[in-house]
Amino acid sequence: MERCTCDDSPGLENRKAWQWGVCGDNLKYSTKFLKKFLGQKRIGKDLRARVDIHNTNVGIKAVKNGLKTTCKCHGVSGSCAVRTCWKQLSPFHEVGRQLKLRYDDAVKVFSTSNDAVGHSELAGSPRHGHAPRHPPAPRATDLVYVEDSPSFCRPSKYSLGTAGRTCSREGNCDSMCCGRGYNTQSRLVTFSCHCQVQWCCYVECQQCMQEEVVYSCKQ
Repeated sequence: MERCTCDDSPGLENRKAWQWGVCGDNLKYSTKFLKKFLGQKRIGKDLRARVDIHNTNVGIKAVKNGLKTTCKCHGVSGSCAVRTCWKQLSPFHEVGRQLKLRYDDAVKVFSTSNDAVGHSELAGSPRHGHAPRHPPAPRATDLVYVEDSPSFCRPSKYSLGTAGRTCSREGNCDSMCCGRGYNTQSRLVTFSCHCQVQWCCYVECQQCMQEEVVYSCKQ
């Protein structure tokens, strides 16, 4: 976004980093924009709104925790006589991996009244055993949810199921096929090959065939 400038936090290094072709990530601006975009002011007493706000803050915290200092050296023959440092976010897939781990261990919550402060709060459902008298609130790093997810393995009003879906044997067949196993099929496919640009101006290709193995989930 054009309005999102380089990191403008205090410090000489951040201010001069642009001279060397780098730009510190402006986490302050992006956090402010995100909260405004998602409408975080409407807290109210709505349980789902509270859940959305809580999970948004978990995501923001995960991004902030991945912020790291990156430095670049400048000098004769690769020496580090002058060093420029700036703040940089972790790669997207690393943040996603951390959030996926929290998703797998998410906490089911409900709304409970807090007489001490006079408003409702999120409370976590007990994972094991009997329910405590005062259910604990979810941690600031926990992703939370209200309803159990329906099964997407079989056809329902939420999903067509995964029967017949193609999958990767080394990657996701076990999870996508929900333990039902998968079929293996060989087939011939046609594709464009040996393409050349002809004057003027079109591309001329030959049609080639090759055998490929396809894996699909069983019924």
